[in-house]
Amino acid sequence: MKETFSNDLGTEPIGKLLVKQAVPASIGILVMSLNILVDTIFVGNWIGSTAIAAINVVLPVSFFIAALGMSIGIGGSSIISRALGGNNKEKALKTFGNQVSLTLSFTLVFVFFGLLYKEAIIPAFGGKGNIFELAKTYYTIVLYGVPILALSMMGNTVIRAEGKPKFAMYAMLIPSVGNLILDYVFINVLDLGMAGAAWATTGSYTLCFLFILWFFLSKNSELKINFNHFKLKKSIVSEIGALGFVTLARQAVVSVTYLLMNNLLFNLGGETLVTVYAIIGRMLMFAFFPVYGITQGFLPIAGFNYGAGNYDRVKEVINTAIKYATGLGFLIFLGLMIFPEQITRLFTSDVDVIAQAPNAMRWVFVATPIIAVQLIGAAYFQAIGKAIPALLLTLTRQGFFFIPLIFILPVFYQEMGIWLAFPVSDLLATLVTVYFLRREVKLNLRSNMKE
Repeated sequence: MKETFSNDLGTEPIGKLLVKQAVPASIGILVMSLNILVDTIFVGNWIGSTAIAAINVVLPVSFFIAALGMSIGIGGSSIISRALGGNNKEKALKTFGNQVSLTLSFTLVFVFFGLLYKEAIIPAFGGKGNIFELAKTYYTIVLYGVPILALSMMGNTVIRAEGKPKFAMYAMLIPSVGNLILDYVFINVLDLGMAGAAWATTGSYTLCFLFILWFFLSKNSELKINFNHFKLKKSIVSEIGALGFVTLARQAVVSVTYLLMNNLLFNLGGETLVTVYAIIGRMLMFAFFPVYGITQGFLPIAGFNYGAGNYDRVKEVINTAIKYATGLGFLIFLGLMIFPEQITRLFTSDVDVIAQAPNAMRWVFVATPIIAVQLIGAAYFQAIGKAIPALLLTLTRQGFFFIPLIFILPVFYQEMGIWLAFPVSDLLATLVTVYFLRREVKLNLRSNMKE
């Protein structure tokens, strides 16, 4: 059997290869994002605008635990890509087995404590007032399915590392479509309210997991692991941890950001501003799907070619990915600047939310055309196994700039200061990323190309 990597990632023209890898990833992210978007629209129209705020309170907690799987998946997938590029299949198999063991161990522990302390966690993340009971219902049910989601997110990154982007896309399509169908049945037909929304989400996680399990058990996967591969190996666990911590740190900062934003906005404008942020948050997930797709497509190409010593191709894929993603970012920017009110009305008929969300949305997305450099820059360092630069660049926007700004700017501009924090932090983070990425290309890639 010919290796997918040998035929594609190391030989095909970069532009064609990036499209081939990015389009399925983009479609998968699009459908997943549409799922979240339509799910929010259903909840807002069938349960109420407060239910949107309740889901926004729960998301950072459940996503952080699920991000353990994603971080282990991305960290391990970087190793798998480079191992396959260097023709070391046994290391790839051992890495995959270790990923499964780590994902199960960590997520079960976090879910246990997440359920044990839910009465304190929910208010801490902004689940106050009328939001609390709805958030508690959704949180409890969704957390039961989070380990399954974590395994699915981990497995999906490994599928992509194998060079099978179409199957990775299918893994995202199935739960997204399933969730919408289950939403309709549980919320609209059976009238289960918030519990119905939660069971629909948990059911969709299960559908995703079953498909991914089938993939790895079938002949489609090259990674056929046995029980010996599940035994943790210190060197592999350390490398997975170092690289995966980048993703986990990013999600941790996102969760902290949600915690701070929900509380700050609740204090400034009550449930209305929390709902406004919830709608903007859904658009942040949805609107950037093609940019995220290019980033996902970029990772295995950069990792494989770096592992194979094809440094000219690594440099080429960096430039191509930034060019494509920036162009798409500009189109996203135009749409969000022109139609913010129409977008808001899809989610709710609440006049207070409609009055405030469009202006906030414009400010949040005003720096959209430049985010490609941030994403590709951080992804590059992660793909080649340089954990510390990847971590620092990942934390730059939200950790180093955004969080301080949401405390400083509202002192002068009230809630407008919070919305202004988005473009200011984007600009500052982009400048930092450009500096480090150019330095890396000059000192590392170009010198190795000359050799």
